[in-house]
Amino acid sequence: MSTERPEVLFVCIHNAGRSQMAAGFLTHLAGDRIEVRSAGTAPADEVNPAVVAAMAEVGIDLAAMGARPKRLEDAAVEASDVVITMGCGDECPYYPGTRYLDWQLADPAGQGIEAVRPIRDEIERRVRGLIAELLPSAT
Repeated sequence: MSTERPEVLFVCIHNAGRSQMAAGFLTHLAGDRIEVRSAGTAPADEVNPAVVAAMAEVGIDLAAMGARPKRLEDAAVEASDVVITMGCGDECPYYPGTRYLDWQLADPAGQGIEAVRPIRDEIERRVRGLIAELLPSAT
């Protein structure tokens, strides 16, 4: 890691579902111990309402966290220690020296809350693993 406070960027195409849930969980679980960003290669107009509802079920208020789709900028990638992609494939920029992980997850776009819940739960599991790796003293 380049800093004492790891910096993580979650990227998906619309920045309205998977990356918002991942950023929400990481912010909620790690607090200010990890710098968290999310972005999309083609951001939507708003966060998926089923995603907002599913996260609210586990006590995470994405609106209160200021969640909104944002365009992926090269500077965010360059500043990150870990970039986690979720379905953006070759659209995500690559920078040598940056660690990349690709989380293969179903896309919640157009899905109801019943379909979003298992995606949410898998993201939480992966985020908890990421925290254990980045902040080993916290586990």
